[in-house]
Amino acid sequence: METRRTLLVDAFTDDPLAGNVAGVVPDAAGLSDDRMGRIASELGASETAFLTPADGDADRRIRYFTPTDEVDLCGHATVASYAALFADGAIDAGEHVLRTNVGDLTVTVTESGRVWMRQESPTVGTVEVDADRLGSALGIDPAALRDVGADLPVAVASTGLPFLVVPVNFLERLGEADPDMRAVEGLSAEFDVAGVYAFTFDALGADSTLHGRAFAPAVGVPEDPVTGTASGAVGGYLRAVEAFDGDFPEEIRCEQGHFLDRPGCVAVRVDEGDGGSGDGEGEDAIGGNGEDGEVTVTVGGDAVVSLDGEIRLPEEEDGDGIIEA
Repeated sequence: METRRTLLVDAFTDDPLAGNVAGVVPDAAGLSDDRMGRIASELGASETAFLTPADGDADRRIRYFTPTDEVDLCGHATVASYAALFADGAIDAGEHVLRTNVGDLTVTVTESGRVWMRQESPTVGTVEVDADRLGSALGIDPAALRDVGADLPVAVASTGLPFLVVPVNFLERLGEADPDMRAVEGLSAEFDVAGVYAFTFDALGADSTLHGRAFAPAVGVPEDPVTGTASGAVGGYLRAVEAFDGDFPEEIRCEQGHFLDRPGCVAVRVDEGDGGSGDGEGEDAIGGNGEDGEVTVTVGGDAVVSLDGEIRLPEEEDGDGIIEA
């Protein structure tokens, strides 16, 4: 019976059983889409990364599957994959080129094993959503959304995977969130996003910039513990809406996962350059790419392997084996 080495890796933390767990299949060559989907479903992590050789300029090809769907980009599974490869001695510290469904991305591994992932140039566009509707969908008092709405708009932001970014006034209100998953799915479909990322500057850690929670039931993830793609998107968002007085921080620290007992942290760097955010179709785009270059968003974090084993695979059969009534 065929087996494949399979890992569970906790990303955006240096402690096992914290942060965001990702499945990693270091050698997925020859696996069909169906088998990758079934492995992801069996592992049950919010995303599982499947690595194969790549041609051209890329070192590796990666695909990401939730328990129910394939997604184009996943920050924590990328960090998990490269941290595991580095720990194995399969790669050296330095820059690597990773081929994803959204294009080739640069991944940098430091000598200490921290992984930095350069994401796409951010796109940010404000949208109009009634606070009562948002509050009902997220299970948050609408007053907690209106309180910050004048200064920080709701927006669709993306650095490769779009999220609806929703500011909340206080951590207590964010912690009370009890989402109506069908309503969140409705918002995701309406704004063509993977999910909703709600955040507050009222963070737990003294060195944290914000505290976030990510809800993505539309792609099979009711709540994601620590989300690299959403953290990158919110970094682009904060730059676009000029959320900070004076100079933009050199590094943003996004804490997440505490309400799921999976605390972790994503470091986000936004190279302001002289550019801005790209257009968003059907949205009020903020800024525009300048002539002197694009805005660069990079997310980084640590990761630790919590399980290293093999998964057994049955023989592939014609058809899906599902009996229809």
